[in-house]
Amino acid sequence: MPRALSHVALIVAHPTRTAHLLTGVFEDARITQEEDPDHAHPEAVVQLAGVAFVLIKGQGPASRNGDHIAFRVSKAEQLACAHRLETLALDFQMAREDTALYFSDYDNHVFELEVTESED
Repeated sequence: MPRALSHVALIVAHPTRTAHLLTGVFEDARITQEEDPDHAHPEAVVQLAGVAFVLIKGQGPASRNGDHIAFRVSKAEQLACAHRLETLALDFQMAREDTALYFSDYDNHVFELEVTESED
């Protein structure tokens, strides 16, 4: 039986750029592996919410669909991320009576910040 999520791999055009996007939006995100363009499979790794996001160089999704990665956050965290998205000039949408914030990276991967009753 699985014990925990190991990592999430996302195919992105520019791993370093996407890594910096995630660290710009999420205060607790940190880059743990920089992209090595000379490596056979250039990738960067970002730790976020206890999960490694492996950003692999390639062609990401051609368009957005219903697939997304959702994080449970407090309302204060959601609003702080919204402010950072505005500062980065990135579009986002509020939904479900402002309990969900959706934004996309540069490669059409969609992220949700969901405010739940329980903040633990």
